[in-house]
Amino acid sequence: MYQGKPCWFELATNPGTLPAAEAFYSKVFGWDFADAGMEGMNYHLAEYGDDMIAGTMEMPADVVGMPPAWMIYLDVDDADAAAARIRSLGGRIFREPADIPGTGRFAIASDPQGAAFGLLAPLPMDPEPPVESGAWNQRKESHGNWIELMSTDPDAGFDFYAALFGWTKSMAVEMGEMGTYQVFAWRGADIGGMMGLGNAPQSCWLPYFGVNGVKDAITRISDAGGAVLHGPVEVPGPAYIAMARDPQGAHFAIVGPLEQAE
Repeated sequence: MYQGKPCWFELATNPGTLPAAEAFYSKVFGWDFADAGMEGMNYHLAEYGDDMIAGTMEMPADVVGMPPAWMIYLDVDDADAAAARIRSLGGRIFREPADIPGTGRFAIASDPQGAAFGLLAPLPMDPEPPVESGAWNQRKESHGNWIELMSTDPDAGFDFYAALFGWTKSMAVEMGEMGTYQVFAWRGADIGGMMGLGNAPQSCWLPYFGVNGVKDAITRISDAGGAVLHGPVEVPGPAYIAMARDPQGAHFAIVGPLEQAE
């Protein structure tokens, strides 16, 4: 439907810490949480306004021991075809395409440099939902706003995602010793950036959520037990960003005006 658009965000946290993690994000973003009603799985949905923004769950049994983390999901027209294409481009499939009743078909993959991401092929809808609906909306607070790849080889990473999703290069920002920050676009709209590893221990994706006032959001993060690792920093837009870690250890970022807008 919207191949290559960020469409969902998913938090996997430590066993026994899901209520605490949800309490943190409720304080920071104002999300409301409810059980998704998935048989045999404790999966919760984060809602803001009329939109579902994210899913939350405890770390699956087959990967217990991995640190808590956010995963981004990208829209595809056909999950099975996308999985085959990922393999042909040198990526890996960690969870084969499978159905989510009432939602669509998903898979978990990684690019050739090892950054994990999800695929989601939503069930057909009539009428088709508008492109700005759902978890991704760069004009609404507490929604997905930006995605950022830190990679051992960002140039090769871009080639992989461009071939898979049709993303195109936008402006490139030189960052001195940190190299180039390559902004990329989906259907002409800038949606994210790619760069070298920086302080990341391995190739990974980082989700940014929009906030109305980065300074106030930083205060909420700290008051709720999280840690602000970097920022606020002004970026082109103009906007401000900050990188953070929740109390369980999952990393995320925020973006928006420095002060709350009326």
